Amino acid sequence: MCVSTNQRIATIKRETSESSVELTINLDGTGIADIETNVPFFNHMLTAFAKHSLCDLTIKAHGDTHIDVHHTVEDTGIVLGQAIRQALGDKSGIGRYGDAHVPLDESLARAVVDVSGRPFLVHSGEPDGFSMHLIGGHFTGSMVRHVFEAITLNAGLTVHLTVLAGRDPHHIAEAEFKAFARAFRKAVERDARVSGIPSTKGAL
Repeated sequence: MCVSTNQRIATIKRETSESSVELTINLDGTGIADIETNVPFFNHMLTAFAKHSLCDLTIKAHGDTHIDVHHTVEDTGIVLGQAIRQALGDKSGIGRYGDAHVPLDESLARAVVDVSGRPFLVHSGEPDGFSMHLIGGHFTGSMVRHVFEAITLNAGLTVHLTVLAGRDPHHIAEAEFKAFARAFRKAVERDARVSGIPSTKGAL
């Protein structure tokens, strides 16, 4: 595990019998992504997250995808959350809160993020059958919620993520990731008017 003290950058490696993940995030990047997880649709979602959050993100992950994508996807979400938490440091000077509505054709997702230090996910609105649908023939819809659970729990975020409209599973999932990315971007951005930790407690 490596954390830069001058920049909001973190690198984390995780090795288990089920997967291997090496991830670097720069919260003050420009949205550059170099991602390979051996799960094509997940690569697509993580690339969208980087692009719309303006985080630079490098991920090299592989695992027992011959069994299921579950382990590789979950472990990548865990490491992403851990890296976010490390890169944020003491959270001094950030805006803390962010929200976004993102449409993708017929789909519409809303995300609200609080860099609270208290992990909590409220996730709702995905239509009946979404969780069982295979997006791209390999990525089960249920993994979308699972990824956000892994990120929020390990990053210490409070996230409310709601699907307001949608029919196509690909569009629904992509709208969710992009909405989260946009809200996350606002929440972690530095605000010149914020002095110290943005909490009356003095800590997040």
